[in-house]
Amino acid sequence: MFDTNQAKTNALPDGVGVGYKPQHFADLIHNAGAVKWLEIHAENYMGEGGRPLAQLRHLAERFPISVHGVGLSIGGEGPLDADHLARLRRLVDWLDPAVFSEHLAWSTHDGAFLNDLLPLPYTQATLTRVADHIDQLQEGIGRQMLLENPSSYLTFEESTIEEPEFLRQIAARTGCGLLLDVNNVFVSATNLGYDPRRYIDAYPLDLVQEIHLGGHDEDEDDHGRPLLIDSHGRDVADPVWALYDDTIAAAGPRPTLIEWDTDVPDWPTLEAEAARAAARLEKVPA
Repeated sequence: MFDTNQAKTNALPDGVGVGYKPQHFADLIHNAGAVKWLEIHAENYMGEGGRPLAQLRHLAERFPISVHGVGLSIGGEGPLDADHLARLRRLVDWLDPAVFSEHLAWSTHDGAFLNDLLPLPYTQATLTRVADHIDQLQEGIGRQMLLENPSSYLTFEESTIEEPEFLRQIAARTGCGLLLDVNNVFVSATNLGYDPRRYIDAYPLDLVQEIHLGGHDEDEDDHGRPLLIDSHGRDVADPVWALYDDTIAAAGPRPTLIEWDTDVPDWPTLEAEAARAAARLEKVPA
């Protein structure tokens, strides 16, 4: 298990962040409003120099930064890509972010990269493979990582472990922290037919260092049943806000991110969504 006591650690404030988009750079510099920290996707900043890195350095002087990975394929069958891991190490060494996170998912097979975050069967074999990859990642970047719960659209017959328990065991084996995406919980619960509040009750909230909120789209499957798509393309739905309220009431305040990655709105709209989360956090006793 990675020794997190010897790792480089920072911390996010127990306030609200947003996913950084370049069109909001001037607004963040001059009128950040309720926004206290920012998230970037690691793969967008692995180049050498240029305006993206210059802007990021300027923002990092004003805001704590959370780096979120989308390309490591933590759940993949093969080993982690050594070149990708080296590029990630260079980025975090240069930026010194508050936290780094990745998804409980896979996106590579036979040397090919699939532009999606695909689900895993929750078995002992999968648990061992994911734990080995997280150990490799944490050793490789010299930091603790946070592991995010996925949005799910199917289950595997061979799964023998419930998702909250699977995440608890991963954290116990590796020393990683957890990132709880509340929208993903609601999407998965609707698609798979379980109670999202029971999921939160079973989740190891004491290990949560960051929370995500985002929008989803509504559709139907081939049988006319509700099907939710984790799109990150609109405001947070009312039942997700309610589930978030229940979560922070049980866990206490946690750094909370508003994810809005497609159909990105203007700054006043995004900042207003951040302010909604901030108002909820302020009501929760520390």
